[in-house]
Amino acid sequence: MKQSEIKDLSAAELQAKLVQLKKTYNDIKIAHAISPIENPLQIRSLRRSVARIATEISKRELL
Repeated sequence: MKQSEIKDLSAAELQAKLVQLKKTYNDIKIAHAISPIENPLQIRSLRRSVARIATEISKRELL
């Protein structure tokens, strides 16, 4: 997800998206450990999306 898309989401939507992306990230990570996935760059993309959303959540909590 892009940062502009993340800023438009509400706090509840961010929490739901974070849970969903973490689950997807873990599933892909495990699948890649068992047998190589077709696009390993997908792992990096998901990890960065999780970080972006977590950063936005913590930034909103500080305000």
